[in-house]
Amino acid sequence: MKRIGAHVSASGGVENAPLNAQAIGATAFALFTKNQRQWRARPLTDQSIARFRENLERVAIEARYVLPHDSYLINLGHPEPEALEKSRDAFLDEMRRCEQLGLELLNFHPGSHLKQIPEEESLARVADSINRTLERTAGVTAVIENTAGQGTNLGHRFEHLAAIIDRVEDKSRVGVCLDTCHTFTAGYDLRTAESCEQTFGEFERIVGFAYLRGVHLNDSKPDLGSRVDRHESLGKGKLGWPVFEYIMNDPRFEEIPMVLETVDDTLWSAEIRQLYALQR
Repeated sequence: MKRIGAHVSASGGVENAPLNAQAIGATAFALFTKNQRQWRARPLTDQSIARFRENLERVAIEARYVLPHDSYLINLGHPEPEALEKSRDAFLDEMRRCEQLGLELLNFHPGSHLKQIPEEESLARVADSINRTLERTAGVTAVIENTAGQGTNLGHRFEHLAAIIDRVEDKSRVGVCLDTCHTFTAGYDLRTAESCEQTFGEFERIVGFAYLRGVHLNDSKPDLGSRVDRHESLGKGKLGWPVFEYIMNDPRFEEIPMVLETVDDTLWSAEIRQLYALQR
């Protein structure tokens, strides 16, 4: 079964996120477990944790279909030691929050070399950051999101993802989230069934679908290869509907959280229905 939802609000407490997902007809969802633009946050309360778990059961969405996203401030490939440690501490906190909530995945952007160290060295730092975090946590998989490649961001080539995974010691706890907008603006065409076949074939060859743990379903405002990260509502951008029809009918995308991050949240219910209607 395809599991589709959106990155819903956790305003008022993480316990509200499952209810917000249910309200749009979701069978999966994403959330931030803390303010994504602040380094520090108050610990989750026992009450919030208990209510989150209760609401997850109430809406009948299993923990494996929840794809929390970490803070945008974190850079696990940072060139400066002090800033790198700050990011690693914040990432560990994010993973521990997922542990507390009983969640199995944590989605994150790999990081940036900031033109201060070679790309390969920064990628190695990302992998080392993951290894350090996995050693101090249990039950949560680190899910690397591919990026559009804006600025000096890592992760816009499938080879970057493979290089990080290759250096992760516990490969049972590392995976990938593919964002359709990021993939396209990074230079991988997805506008036709044929181009999808080629791009996902390349992903299989370089990374492997065995590592796919989630998908972000977004159309794109910018053009192919622009390396600009700007999402659009489904069918209203440069991608159109073919890639979403392809994904909805490809068994390799079964039973993983597929999450809308499209720009108009009032359309999420309709977009979820439209995606399911694409199934043949």
